[in-house]
Amino acid sequence: MNNVNCIKSTMCRLDKDKLLHIETGCLAMQADGSVIVKSEETILLVTCCFSKEIKQGIDFFPLTVDFEEKMYSIGKIPSSYMRREAKPLDKAILAGRLVDRSIRPLFPKDFYNDVQINVSVLSFDQKNPPETLAILGASAAINLAGLPAQPIAAVRVGLIENRFVINPTYSELKHSSLDLIVSGNEDNILMVEAGANFIEEDVMLAAIDFAQPFIKKQIKTQEELFEQCNISKINFQALEKDSEIQKLVEEITKNKLLESIESKLTDKKQREGIVQEAYTAVKEYFKNSTDENKEEKLNKAIAYTNDLEKALMRKQIIEKGERVDGRKCNEIRPIWSKTSLLPRTHGSAVFTRGSTQVLSVVTLGSESDAKPIDGIWIEKEQPYFHNYNFPAFSVGEARGARTPGRREIGHGALAERAIIPTLPNKEDFPYTIRVVSEVLSSNGSTSMASTCASCLALMDAGVPVKEIVGGIAMGLIIEGSDCAILSDIQGLEDFLGDMDFKVTGSTTGITALQMDLKLSQGISLKLLKIALDQALEGRKHIVSKMKEELTEAREELSKYAPRILTLTIDSSEIGALIGPGGKTIKRLIESTGITKIDVSDEGIVNIFGVDDTVSKAEEKIKLLTTKIEEGLEYKGVVVRKIEIGILVEITPGKVGLFRTSSMQMNNRMGGGNRRFGSRPPQNRDNVENTERKDISADFNIGDEVIIKVRGIDNKGRINLDSIRHANTIIATQTTEIPLESSHA
Repeated sequence: MNNVNCIKSTMCRLDKDKLLHIETGCLAMQADGSVIVKSEETILLVTCCFSKEIKQGIDFFPLTVDFEEKMYSIGKIPSSYMRREAKPLDKAILAGRLVDRSIRPLFPKDFYNDVQINVSVLSFDQKNPPETLAILGASAAINLAGLPAQPIAAVRVGLIENRFVINPTYSELKHSSLDLIVSGNEDNILMVEAGANFIEEDVMLAAIDFAQPFIKKQIKTQEELFEQCNISKINFQALEKDSEIQKLVEEITKNKLLESIESKLTDKKQREGIVQEAYTAVKEYFKNSTDENKEEKLNKAIAYTNDLEKALMRKQIIEKGERVDGRKCNEIRPIWSKTSLLPRTHGSAVFTRGSTQVLSVVTLGSESDAKPIDGIWIEKEQPYFHNYNFPAFSVGEARGARTPGRREIGHGALAERAIIPTLPNKEDFPYTIRVVSEVLSSNGSTSMASTCASCLALMDAGVPVKEIVGGIAMGLIIEGSDCAILSDIQGLEDFLGDMDFKVTGSTTGITALQMDLKLSQGISLKLLKIALDQALEGRKHIVSKMKEELTEAREELSKYAPRILTLTIDSSEIGALIGPGGKTIKRLIESTGITKIDVSDEGIVNIFGVDDTVSKAEEKIKLLTTKIEEGLEYKGVVVRKIEIGILVEITPGKVGLFRTSSMQMNNRMGGGNRRFGSRPPQNRDNVENTERKDISADFNIGDEVIIKVRGIDNKGRINLDSIRHANTIIATQTTEIPLESSHA
């Protein structure tokens, strides 16, 4: 660690109950920079290491951020087979992406040293979320390592009962209509990530503005720590430009690059073909060169070609207000969509915007199909989840299939968050919902196309969404004092622009935000307001196009979707429904042909099946869980005849006894209580007078009978008062005799 020889610490009070501690010089001393960040009992160790030599042959900043969940942080042994932490969960990957997106813009353009940030959760109270602490720790570790970056910080903002709450706890977030994370420097915003319940633009801006003073507090706290540690920055110098090669590149490529920009081509492949001709010309020139350093010069020439393309594109937007495909800054690409493409799925839709196309497919399942969440997080399962796939063919590349990377997981999570506020309540629609978005063609804004396609697919599946949700990606070009906000950016404008700002929601409010910048100075709230207002107009247009295909959810589910019937039973009857080892419920599923039965601890039963199977299962469940009451009549089945009477199954698993002979009972009882010296009756005639005719011969096993319950003893044994076939009364038990038979 740079010039740190002892423990140094500072603290920052965000609110009367929100105190942050930063400490260095104690743990991980061989890292270039390391800090401990604490909020109550949530403790993170954040380290920074970097290579001392510039990585050669690359044109990107090789930054790696790892967010590591440690199961010991919550006192839990991992549930994996190896009993150790496996690959990171999606939530950990998303937390790492928040750190990456916040700190990446801080580094100089030509900084190509390897940098690795490692965030380890050492202790987690499952009360204070760790994401903003990780960003704070990464900033402090980077600066303690002496890297050329300015300190930043981040806060979380909630909205509870129209009041903004700083760094809300998990319990507070449950009651919040907003979950916003903002990172920035002292004056401007660098990164935004938000989920919201149809929040208006002005409220969102107010929340972002509310965050800024708390960001400043944390930056000041870091600076106090740096002063204690006497940090010195590494000597970084940007690479000098080779004016000779720059001039050569301009001569070779400018005409072709101008053609690709000024031709107003809407076909991505056609435009890229022209650009490729420019790069090919540069490669051919150096291929035929006899210069000993031609490989090094070729790498510079390719980088300068990219710089020239970027400069020409940005100049045309700033000076002429025209984009490479001929659109104005606030214009949306042509849109079309279609639903019900796939007959055997529960819901499907394709959404196309320009050259970007996404197919989304919905599958409905039972409560037990919810996605489990292991690890250190509070949530244990997701009843709605979204998977985003980005195959190579979507960008015309030939490479093998691979598992989803961090980008795919991040895009899928954004579209998932965008849709959640519009989904119906679990009580109204108790299905687990999975949406898969397949990117079929990509030219920017695929996550927003996934949002639109997902909403249409849900409506096609008959999911009663509250509002139609669409999404749009906004861009930014800043050249000196001039700037332009771009609606619905395509791939080139994302790659060569200064901002990627994704906004989702209905025509009435925002459901999700995600903003990434390439500007180390950040963006002002004033520019952000312009972008949000312009995004609202674009979103309204997109939603109107979606309504041309579907205006509301279909009234009926697909015939292939499972039907669900919900009923409530007394919680004391759950055991009777499930049975020992689940035998009863398994037998019920097999006998009725239903798909699945889910039972909650509160006694809510969801029956999944097709056709009339759910009705049959409902009838049997009601029988199984019927509470037997004294004095009421029930329909039952004779299941056994014994010496003293008839056993009748009233409901599955509940059997009552009708006694057919009081004489046998008296004999069994010994005529009295012999412990007290009482004698049996001496008058035989009196005994015979109390004896009833044995009627067991009138009933056969399997006969349906109507019985009346006389009483239930404290062991749950049921004594029957009368029994009859159909409408004929056969017998009534008139003598009160205690139960002796063992039955349930």
